Formats: sequence, structure tokens, C-alpha cells
Amino acid sequence: MTETEAITMPTVRPTPFDPPEDLSRLRETRPISPLAYPDGHRGWLVTGHALARDVLADKRFSARSELRHHPVEEPGQGPAQAAPPGMFISTDPPVHTRYRHLLAGEFTVRRMRRLTERIEEITTAHLDAMKRQGPPADLVETFAMPIPALVIGELLGVPEEESERFQAQGGRMTQMDLPREERIATFLALQAHMKELVLAKRAKPTDDMLSGLTRSDLTDEELTNIGFMLLGAGLDTTANMIALGAFALMRHPGQLAVLRAEPDRIDQIVEELLRYLSIIPFLVRTALEDVELGGELVRAGQSVTISIPAANRDPGRFPDPDTLDLLRPSGGHVAFGHGVHQCLGQQLARVEMQAAYPALFARFPSLRLAVEPDEVPLRTDMLIYGVHRLPVTWDLG
Repeated sequence: MTETEAITMPTVRPTPFDPPEDLSRLRETRPISPLAYPDGHRGWLVTGHALARDVLADKRFSARSELRHHPVEEPGQGPAQAAPPGMFISTDPPVHTRYRHLLAGEFTVRRMRRLTERIEEITTAHLDAMKRQGPPADLVETFAMPIPALVIGELLGVPEEESERFQAQGGRMTQMDLPREERIATFLALQAHMKELVLAKRAKPTDDMLSGLTRSDLTDEELTNIGFMLLGAGLDTTANMIALGAFALMRHPGQLAVLRAEPDRIDQIVEELLRYLSIIPFLVRTALEDVELGGELVRAGQSVTISIPAANRDPGRFPDPDTLDLLRPSGGHVAFGHGVHQCLGQQLARVEMQAAYPALFARFPSLRLAVEPDEVPLRTDMLIYGVHRLPVTWDLG
């Protein structure tokens, strides 16, 4: 692989809902392509669905943060470092296995479904507040962000009065253009608040996830970092899926009609929105040894960037993939990753979306954008894609 062969990571989206067009072209012509990283590293970009799953399931590819090169420029990103204790998503087995095992019991499908009633209560309360306030409203601020913030906060045992502070700091952590000094300050402040919470749970346990984990052999540092990671992962991703999904449904009235007509198929509807929107732009793994992948030789030490949106739009796996089809059998998408690192909180995210979408459009049948579609500010400056704001309005009555 020569420098002239390597491309840079495509980032420009043609529409709010479609991935960069260059990703589709690469998937068709070369589903594993040489990639030039901003730090001068030369690695690879995977755009095909089958290859994406192969990399994510292969133990020869590491998730360790100290080995990883980032495919896009992040001004606030410092040098690569090993993950601190508890940040298990950036570790490999057996370290990863220990943490995953401790947390798996907290994120079972059964437990998440038991939360449905409480999630529905939170959703209804915010819809009531929207109705009292009246149109117009920012759907991100009034609905999409506070619901997962309260849910993950209750799971972790974050006091409700602290929820807004955690929410604001967590959001800043995903801002790609945040200067390094501000990123560090935000990280340290959020970490300090989480440590206070961990110590409070040790002193006086309550019925929440952090309190339960204090009974394990995890140290305060490990618990603090686990709580920090779960708060960020459980808040920003789900909030952006709710908001971007609502935006997509309003722009696809035929599919919105499907949502209203087929409430019993909400599970399938959510899976298609996850596939179609794919708000996590990429995952990165690093080869621990030489690996032949898709006819190319990936050398030990080279990073491989997996484009989640490109993989989820692969026509070899999903017929007519660029069409939003809420009745499509969308199983097999990689919106939550794949393999041992597949998102631990995916069932919680699903339950929240399954509650949010039907309730929102049932309460406000005339819900629509309050601005032109191209005036909606997109989160192209953030690690997790979505919208910064979603101005909406509806008919009174």
C-alpha cells in the first residue's frame, strides 16, 4: 500500500439521513480500502457488511485504545493511551471479559423489559410538558434528550437534580472540535461528580445499578469509570436516535403511516431505523498480527476503521438499502457493533425507542418541522451523529 493509494475518511453527507457517497462507491469497488489517518498512520477502511462483521468478531483485531489510530481529526484528542481501569470497551479479553461478566446481569432483556412501564411514564410526562408549553418546541431539548438522561440516571442512581449537569457534561465530551484543554476539564469534572456518586452508593446503597456493583470486587476507580462510560453511552446515543429517527419519519410520511398503522411491529420498525440511520460513524480495531482480510494483507499494528453506515447500507445484505422500509426484516445490522464488544445497553436503547416513537406521533398527529429541512443543524461536528436541535410544531386542539 502506497501513500498515493490511501484515501482519507469520507465525512460529507449528501442528505441528513444518508452516509457519504464515497463510502458507497468504495463498498462497490473495494470494500477494504487503504486509509490515510490524520496522524500519518496508514491503515484500512472497511465498508462491506460481511467484512465488518469479520473484523468485529475476530480476536486478532484489538479494541485497545493505546493501539488505536483515529480516522478523523479531533483537535481535543491527546496521544493514544491505555484505557483506565473500568473503561472496558477499550480493552480486550480477559480484562474485558471480567467487566462484561459483572455488568451483563444488569442489562438482561428481562430487566430492560421490566423498565418499560417506568420508561413509558417518563415519556408521557415529557409529552404532557410539551403539550402544556405549546408549539413550537425543540424536540431534542424537550423530548429526545431528557428521556434517556432520566432513564440512565435512574439506572445508575444519579439524583434527579444532578441529571442536567451530567447531561450537559456528557454531551460536551462527544464534541469533536472541543479544544484539548476544555475536553480534559470536562472529563475531569464529570469524573469527579461520578466519583462522588460512587462514594455515596458505597456509604448508603440504594436500588440501582451502581449500588449493586459496590457489592462486587470493583475498586472505586473502576466503578467511577464504569459509571462515567455507561452514562455517556446510554445518554447521547439513544437521544440522537430518538431525535434523528423522528426527523426521518417526518420526512418520510409513507413510513410514518406504517408506524401508526402497525404498532405491533414496533420492534421491527426500530431495527430498521437503527440500520438506516446508523448514528455511530465508525469503530476502529487494530491488528495484533498479520491478517488476510478481503484479499488484502493487514499488517500487525495497522488500524482498521469499520464504517457502520456503509456496512448497514450494503446491498449484498439489505436489498434496496438506501430506502427506509419499516417493514423490512432488518436483523443482522451492525448499528450496535458485533462480537464480544457488541453494545451492552442495546436492549435498553431499544425499549426507550419503542416507547418514544409511537407515543410522540400518537400525542401529536400533526407534528411537523417548524423550519425548512436544510435549516435543521446536524451533528457533523460530533462523534455521535444526529441533530443539535429539531424545531417542531403542531396544530392546537
